Amino acid sequence: MRVLAQSAVSQTTIPEEKLKEFCNAVWMKLGVPEKDARVTTDVLVLADLRGVDSHGVARLPRYYADLKNGWTKPTDQSKIVRETKAVAMIDGGQSLGQVVGRKGMELAIRKAKETAVGIVSVRNSHHYGIAGYYSLMALEHDLIGVSMTNAAPLVVPTFGRTAILGTNPISLTAPALHEKSFVLDMATSVVPRGKLEVYDRLKKTMPLGWAVDTTGRGTSDPHTVLDALSKRLGGGILPLGGEGEEHSGHKGYGLALMVDVLCGVLSGSATGLGVDVDKAKPNVGHFFMAIDPGAFRALEDFKRDMDRLARELKDSPKAQGQNRIYIHGEKSFAKMEKYRREGIPLAAPVVESMKKVGGEIGVPWPV
Repeated sequence: MRVLAQSAVSQTTIPEEKLKEFCNAVWMKLGVPEKDARVTTDVLVLADLRGVDSHGVARLPRYYADLKNGWTKPTDQSKIVRETKAVAMIDGGQSLGQVVGRKGMELAIRKAKETAVGIVSVRNSHHYGIAGYYSLMALEHDLIGVSMTNAAPLVVPTFGRTAILGTNPISLTAPALHEKSFVLDMATSVVPRGKLEVYDRLKKTMPLGWAVDTTGRGTSDPHTVLDALSKRLGGGILPLGGEGEEHSGHKGYGLALMVDVLCGVLSGSATGLGVDVDKAKPNVGHFFMAIDPGAFRALEDFKRDMDRLARELKDSPKAQGQNRIYIHGEKSFAKMEKYRREGIPLAAPVVESMKKVGGEIGVPWPV
């Protein structure tokens, strides 16, 4: 039986700009235009800045392999294939998911400014990073932003023991006046796959209730789950709520399925077992929406009421032993400020994997 250590793994702290320079150089060595390289890097580094290290630069080796093997096109091949005043369909052309995703959200924002709502569906794309990157874009225009994507089958349906759906994240942002903007960015599973990868890299046991083995029983060994998933042997991550219906796991399962309907069925991309299984054609689907609250009421009133709701929640009585109630996004904004000031912490295995990539193509790791 594999014994998992609980000890901490060393970290390296690196300034944001130095990290971005390294990532940009890697992409450009592989033929990605500078503008698209910066977008791809921005998505990864924002994840680390916001504390979502499962989707940060730890993913660089994966995208590097996809580009190197020709599974991802280095130049943007995406195009609009259907369009009305308020909606559009984009074929990603197997381009970098971050580049396609930004284009999709920019189009949704542009349409929302013209018609009050913009919806863009995307097919034939790749993994696009954190969902929150795209919904956050809407805040720059005082819009409500929505971003979703389907993903490779990693999550078992309620009462099942084989992964069928992805972790299928949902993000929604809404602007406020003086309070921090509302930023929901969540997987529809108990945890994303990246969280298991983090625990596996750190050689740590994970909490029971995150995932099940090939028999459908709970396990605390992330390596067992990841290994079985890679070999399609069964098992997988549990939907939000956990195992069975007692803690409402069926609701997380329903949310994951909803994302696959909007991202996969609506766009005509892959769904369920077909998402991101063929590396040469992952056919991932995305869904973006921007809504202008000013079309419903005065924008200032909307933002003022967002403040009021946030304060009502934060000023409410605290549970015993707790001294603060948070609004979604507050912790991540605080981490961004800290990491931009002090540098971004990266686990030693992540640094080593990036050094290896850099060594292969002649991009030195920043000292």
